[in-house]
Amino acid sequence: MSAIRLLVLGAVRQHGRAHGYQVRNDLEYWGAHEWSNAKPGSIYHALKQMAKQGLLHAHEIAPSTAGGPPRTEYEITPAGDEEYFSLLREALVAYDQKMDVKSAAIGFIVDLTRDEAVALLKERTRRIEEWRAAVTEHYVPESGPEQLGHIGEIMNLWVHTADAEAEWTRGLIGRVEGGAYTFAGEGEPFVGVLAEGEENPYATGERHPGDAI
Repeated sequence: MSAIRLLVLGAVRQHGRAHGYQVRNDLEYWGAHEWSNAKPGSIYHALKQMAKQGLLHAHEIAPSTAGGPPRTEYEITPAGDEEYFSLLREALVAYDQKMDVKSAAIGFIVDLTRDEAVALLKERTRRIEEWRAAVTEHYVPESGPEQLGHIGEIMNLWVHTADAEAEWTRGLIGRVEGGAYTFAGEGEPFVGVLAEGEENPYATGERHPGDAI
């Protein structure tokens, strides 16, 4: 799974309707350009591609009185909403995704109900435990990596990573079950997007031709 589709759909959805530069600005505000492939070119390409696929509706806005080309504002469609939640749910249960996909999923987890978020995280833990059990049929962590020569360090890395993932996931489940954060249907959500015209302290300042579109 590519993180860019989830990130772009989620950013547009949070605004309701947003032009490409707003989406780019939000993703830079979240630091996504540092931990994912959310670079300007990828963002603008994803917006256009998903508009062609019917996941986003593109509204062409008249140019401002100051001149310049018209901007395109994007709004998520029912099909886009379905795709967004499908990507989000899969990213939450598939623990072996890349870190950018995991990070994007956690960033949008509160778009789900609390009960569903907990259920998905528990399924994530179950899959980690299932994978670990399969691996340790052939490798016993307690005996140390040396049992397989230096190749055992690969298995050691995998098992330690899985254990850390499981521990972190259980901790998150505990916090969510304990009432942390505001989930869908519980009231005003945490605002994680910039208001129109609000300065982004984390913007890269890198210019891209798509910024004006």
